[in-house]
Amino acid sequence: MTRSRRNGTGPRLPATPRPHWRTRVQGVSAEAPTNGAGRPCRIATYSPGMVGFGHIRRNASIAQALTTSPLHPTVVMIAEAWQAGTLPMPHGVDCVTLPAMRKESEGHYVSRFMDVSDEDLVALRSKVIHGAMEAFDPDVLIVDHLPLGAARELSDTLSMLRARGRTHCVLGLRDVLQDRATVHRMWSDPAHLEAVQEHYDAIWVYADPAVYDLMHEHQVFNGLASRVRFTGYLDQRPRLSHAALRAEALLESLPPDRLALCLVGGGFDGDALAEAFLQAPLPTDMSGLVVTGPYMPEETWRRLARLTAAAPRMHLIDFLAEPLPLVDRADRVVAMGGYNTICEVLSLDKHALIVPRAGTGGDQWIRAERMRDMGLIETLDPAALGPEALGAWLARDLGPPPACRRRIDLGGLDRIPVLLGELLSPPVPAPGTAASSAVGTWSVP
Repeated sequence: MTRSRRNGTGPRLPATPRPHWRTRVQGVSAEAPTNGAGRPCRIATYSPGMVGFGHIRRNASIAQALTTSPLHPTVVMIAEAWQAGTLPMPHGVDCVTLPAMRKESEGHYVSRFMDVSDEDLVALRSKVIHGAMEAFDPDVLIVDHLPLGAARELSDTLSMLRARGRTHCVLGLRDVLQDRATVHRMWSDPAHLEAVQEHYDAIWVYADPAVYDLMHEHQVFNGLASRVRFTGYLDQRPRLSHAALRAEALLESLPPDRLALCLVGGGFDGDALAEAFLQAPLPTDMSGLVVTGPYMPEETWRRLARLTAAAPRMHLIDFLAEPLPLVDRADRVVAMGGYNTICEVLSLDKHALIVPRAGTGGDQWIRAERMRDMGLIETLDPAALGPEALGAWLARDLGPPPACRRRIDLGGLDRIPVLLGELLSPPVPAPGTAASSAVGTWSVP
């Protein structure tokens, strides 16, 4: 049995060698443009935090792709301190950190750690963001998920950047935002559409529209179609170069058996899946490992630790800043259906059983059903979750791994530097070609 409570952030890893490549989209090449002052371009990213690590993991993958591309920008990531301090970053990337925020079920925003009022917390975060962007003066700001930020904390910053007139703003969206009713309720607020229309030059959807076409599914985006680009999903394999060193000791400590890995995201609502997994019967040649996530309540973690103690071939750790090496090592993955976890199992062609967050209709359900219908993963209804159901899946002969990369577009991290170059240097159509369409067609030599 392995039990570990980890908090250290570890050393910053050295930069990986920059690959030699060039990607083209409709006549636009990913060169290294400079701003009007002749300096290398500056990119800022914003992650709202609140629930888990999904927002910052997406932005961290994008930052790595940009710094290892011919663009070679300087990147500042704005994120909650706990999140930003854990992820390995390449050379050229640094962080401005925010005090942690939690969103309550009633929709209120409260401090995760400090004894301050909601108003003071939002004001503090807003001032940190505004001051950082005023000083950094980015050429491009990439905002994940919320056009006005958590609790509208980006409002003043967006107005300041627009008044300066030098920063291109991009809204980055995952494949599935939420169920249709929730998306329409959120985007029926005129402030959201007005913010995008007024402040954002582009909307990047990190997805393959053949899996889920956000524009078709949610008609609220019709008026913004000219700004939308589908990038493809984000292939996670390049992150292995930055993650392998941190996971080396853990990987060496595991038995040489086949590995079944259980991931529950941030962990705040992953107790039922982790508990069922720890009690599941394992094949004789298999070990199990649960990563519980940093937001799992302490009492829940202690209960899982007691279950682990009774299961000799089960292992438990509460948090690993970069789980990708474990996914790479695993023979089977049991997980909830968050965007980044799905990208990891698709990128590495893993057999995966996805148990979406309870409550039908959410983004995890929709994403898992689409991927299941394409034959890329298997799903289990949370109502049927139990040790026996998990044990039966772990014991089944699943055949060869799914050829995910041949079935789904995972080229997002190749295309994003090109789209960034398009923003900084507007494309000139090649002779005899039409102007770029709203969605675009891609050619990667």
